[in-house]
Amino acid sequence: MPDLKFQIEGAEAVPHSALPLIALKLRISNYPVPEQIHTLSLRCQVQIEPARRRYAPEEQEQLLDLFGSPDRWGKTVHPLLWMNTSLSVPGFSGSTLIDLHLPCTFDFNVAATKYFHALGVGEVPLNVLFSGTVFYSDENGFLQATQIPWDREANYRLPVQAWKRMMDAHYPNSAWLSLRRDAFERLYRYKVHHGIPTFESVVEKLIPEEHLLGEAKA
Repeated sequence: MPDLKFQIEGAEAVPHSALPLIALKLRISNYPVPEQIHTLSLRCQVQIEPARRRYAPEEQEQLLDLFGSPDRWGKTVHPLLWMNTSLSVPGFSGSTLIDLHLPCTFDFNVAATKYFHALGVGEVPLNVLFSGTVFYSDENGFLQATQIPWDREANYRLPVQAWKRMMDAHYPNSAWLSLRRDAFERLYRYKVHHGIPTFESVVEKLIPEEHLLGEAKA
């Protein structure tokens, strides 16, 4: 019976993709008895483990929206679910290296986006949990199927700058804010009524920079 092991050997942004996409370089091994694997139907849960790194004061401020003030982090900092995804792995014997694609979003209603955006440098601790079904040939050459044990996982530290460079490439000098339709209509009417040319100018009028500086000093 296969005894699959999983290891993440690297990560990179997928070039020329329509949407932000990170590829984890996933090594899947079947040792010491390398049966012929026909295919894997793999389910992957990707979690961020924020307690496994330190944070600069500026990062702590940016993370207030997620975890509250640092004195509460002992109770509020827990693993964040980044995504659930699936992967069909072609047949192999021994081991194989395959890309696990992670579609990313710049939507600030998503906790993972807030977390990535808050970080300046360093790495993001990831834990990927695996489950699914493996189809293989036994010693007599018969096709068999078995479930992947629930304890299969792989840790990886994703460089923060890899995520930031990817977002800068897809959304240069811009960010996305999703609003309820009624809130957008009020904002739009305010913009039109005051003859303000852009939404950036609306924000600058409503929240001037000196107001933010005053909050930072306080």
